[in-house]
Amino acid sequence: MRECTFSDGDVVVRPYRDTDRADLPRLGNNPAVSEYLSMVFPHPYTDANAAEWLEVTSRQDPVMDFAIEYRGALAGGVGLKPMILDYSGTVELGYWLGQEYWGKGIASRAVRLIVPYALDELLYIRIHALVHSPNVASCRVLEKNGFEREGLLRKLVRKNGIIRDAFIYSRLRNP
Repeated sequence: MRECTFSDGDVVVRPYRDTDRADLPRLGNNPAVSEYLSMVFPHPYTDANAAEWLEVTSRQDPVMDFAIEYRGALAGGVGLKPMILDYSGTVELGYWLGQEYWGKGIASRAVRLIVPYALDELLYIRIHALVHSPNVASCRVLEKNGFEREGLLRKLVRKNGIIRDAFIYSRLRNP
């Protein structure tokens, strides 16, 4: 597997490492962090979840899930989930940050770093992201990175007994 690390100075997007094991549960085991994430992101987030995640990501080739570092510390993660069959030119984008890193522009910078990898290196035609409708901050991250809101998917998400609408955003590769 080739090394895929992207940086703008303070923000680094890099493959996960075993040294992230202790910080993953510390950052991820927070209901505010998991509130708008897919149920694939567990809550509570345990040491066993971290170990399993690091095992999964260590086998990826190409790398599709990355740690986000801010000023040398693990701050969260960003990932690309390839769609299949008729949708194989599309990848779904997801990202999260530990609560202590919110409001610093880190997610926007991490998305800015990962988009060229998806479009120019992996040659996906389209990146899309689904955002729970109350998650205004995530909408802003995507908009700052040239994603366009394509629509509202009504009553799409069921999580923790709550049914929510979701926005779909996309960004396309230039021909």
